[in-house]
Amino acid sequence: MLIIAERINSSRKQIAQAIAAGDRAFIEGEAKAQTLAGAHYIDVNAGTFVGEEAEKLRWIVEAVQEVTELPLSIDSPDPEVIKAMLPLMKKTPLINSITLESSRIEGILPLVVEYRTKVIALCQAEQAMSETVDQKVALAGRLVEKLTGAGVPLDDLYIDPLVYPLSTNPKSAGATLEAIGEIMRKFAGVHTICGLTNVSYGLPARKLINRAFLAAAITRGLDSAIIDPTDKLLYAMLKAATLVAGKDDYCMGYICAFREGRLE
Repeated sequence: MLIIAERINSSRKQIAQAIAAGDRAFIEGEAKAQTLAGAHYIDVNAGTFVGEEAEKLRWIVEAVQEVTELPLSIDSPDPEVIKAMLPLMKKTPLINSITLESSRIEGILPLVVEYRTKVIALCQAEQAMSETVDQKVALAGRLVEKLTGAGVPLDDLYIDPLVYPLSTNPKSAGATLEAIGEIMRKFAGVHTICGLTNVSYGLPARKLINRAFLAAAITRGLDSAIIDPTDKLLYAMLKAATLVAGKDDYCMGYICAFREGRLE
């Protein structure tokens, strides 16, 4: 199960304050904590700094790469910002993200091909919804066709079927779970991913909902997630669900996590 660590995001108040203040030690601490907690990629985002995003994100990238050997997930809505970050990468990054919208395809796809990066692909298009199972799977198919047609290997493609808040769409989680299973069956070799916290937005006890959804998604085939790995209860659920789903050979991942004190 691939873990993309989400904490270094300027939409979080503490992160935004650290970026604005140039508090490098705080950002480095977040990177180190997520590395120790079991992340595979560190997501970096400075999207709230409109007009300064490239400058701020460069500063974050330099700070994070100073203290961890993990590759980064470059998270920006602006293709030009992503383009500016790619030469700074010490390891092959993950781009977060591409959609079927023309501006994203035209701006992001050439970068994925040129730099041979991995990429998160959202089931989102200009004139197509992504609410039902059929809609999600159809958009996933278009993404697979478009990206593989440009030379992107399926193994570098992480499809996000997009789960919407249950507070506004009570059927979204069920549709997303079924879509994950269909996508993994229909496009053998591709990966699925989700931005987990969307599902619980607007509801109380959000972390409980996040854990429940993650466990269900893993049983349907989800093999990567954007999460906070320092949340021990969530991390423990991930390890337990992976074990129950038969994706942890000889239970070694679970046992190692227990011995390392990562399970609660």
